[in-house]
Amino acid sequence: MIQPHQKHSTQPPLSLSNLIFRPPLTTMNNPPNNHLNNLTINLNLVHLPHLTNTLPNLLPHTTPLDHNHFYHPSNEFYLSESDVIIRRTLFDLSGPSPSSHLAYHRAGPRKNIFYQPENVRAAIVTCGGLCPGLNTVIRELVVGLWEQYGVREIFGIKAGYRGFYSMEPVRLDVKMVHNWHKRGGTVLETSRGGFDLDKIVSAIEDHGYNQVYIIGGDGTLRGAVKIFNEIKRRKLYVGVAAIPKTVDNDVGIIDRSFGFQTAVEKAQQAISAAHVEAESAPNGIGLVKLMGRSTGHIALYATLSSRDVDCCLIPENDFYLHGKGGLFEFLDDRLKQYGHAVVVVAEGAGQDMIPRTDEQKQERDESGNPVFLDVGVWLKSELKKWWSKDHEGESFTVKYIDPTYMIRAVTANATDNLYCTLLAHSAIHGVMAGYTGFVAGPINGNYAYIPMEEIAVTKNQVDTKDHKWAWVRSVTTQPDFQRN
Repeated sequence: MIQPHQKHSTQPPLSLSNLIFRPPLTTMNNPPNNHLNNLTINLNLVHLPHLTNTLPNLLPHTTPLDHNHFYHPSNEFYLSESDVIIRRTLFDLSGPSPSSHLAYHRAGPRKNIFYQPENVRAAIVTCGGLCPGLNTVIRELVVGLWEQYGVREIFGIKAGYRGFYSMEPVRLDVKMVHNWHKRGGTVLETSRGGFDLDKIVSAIEDHGYNQVYIIGGDGTLRGAVKIFNEIKRRKLYVGVAAIPKTVDNDVGIIDRSFGFQTAVEKAQQAISAAHVEAESAPNGIGLVKLMGRSTGHIALYATLSSRDVDCCLIPENDFYLHGKGGLFEFLDDRLKQYGHAVVVVAEGAGQDMIPRTDEQKQERDESGNPVFLDVGVWLKSELKKWWSKDHEGESFTVKYIDPTYMIRAVTANATDNLYCTLLAHSAIHGVMAGYTGFVAGPINGNYAYIPMEEIAVTKNQVDTKDHKWAWVRSVTTQPDFQRN
């Protein structure tokens, strides 16, 4: 029996129940039988902020989707507060059942909305680095607001957060954005830094925006949380939604970030080129640096997809160069066996091994992140030093490929384009329904609304103890880099 209750919420418990059955475990002392046992699951429904929490006198309106000629709404078309998504879907029935499981509100259209479309003034901003699919998200936000809800006042904020208070907004319409999904980058331009909370929220208030859509990564999401809280403190009639953008796929809770699949696809092209270069030279090594500051998802998935990689180095798994079980010993054996090797390294891997000055250790970028040194350039240099010392007079070639800016600047592939559309429309439906301070994204394949404050502090890191990392090692046969 599923028994939900609200977390940090003053709303009454939802009336929701369902039966989940399982067959009993089969053991020598517990032979199989034809009876099914009942499993009880308690759900902890995560509270989702709503405009009425601070503006209790807001009145709902019937959604215009009822009269939209693109739709023929049925009873199942609209979602309610009782439609939820369970975060955890895999259970070990042999062990004790956890006391409760987190659940999130399902994303989608609601019967009642808390905006009159003719009074909506929506702002869209992109922040941080580039990522495949940015223009698709912008386009679909504009098209969704325009075609589904009849909103006509839609504005693009130029150059990231600083654009709220330092530049004139760009009025957007469906005709203007029609082909934007076919372009890489972001037509609205983007930047890091420029976050001035008071100036941003005051600009939102001065321009009369009552819906704000923020597209960005972890740093941008932390800023979005502050914007949401300041708007709440000022008791403004403004809904804030974020769409997580990180090509590294390091945002937690959701299944994946948009642009990630495109990045993996393009990374394979770089790996293929490195493989050709390595094969075409005696004792050739193809070295590819891929994006991934704190997580190695791109390197991992590109390695699994390519099958040309001999060693995959990621931030979550420390490695060392010299000695038994080290990288150089492995590559030495590989070159003796096959005459070539391909190494993929994520940009955040091995950073603690690269010599740097005290000044470099303190250096930060405009988003406040530590400035990384180029692990690819460093590793190429170390490879050459090792070979000249241990294999003096023997031919050796290292071809270093850094496709970072090529990957992040391309247009999204078909899968990511569709994903961007669903993210944008999910965000629109949520804001129109009066929800605010949330991120739209898929959990276990179903789209949900997740509080910004929760997702901004959650990382999606590679679990080097799970089957995917074991699969990487079985494909590459690389060492585990664990010193005895």
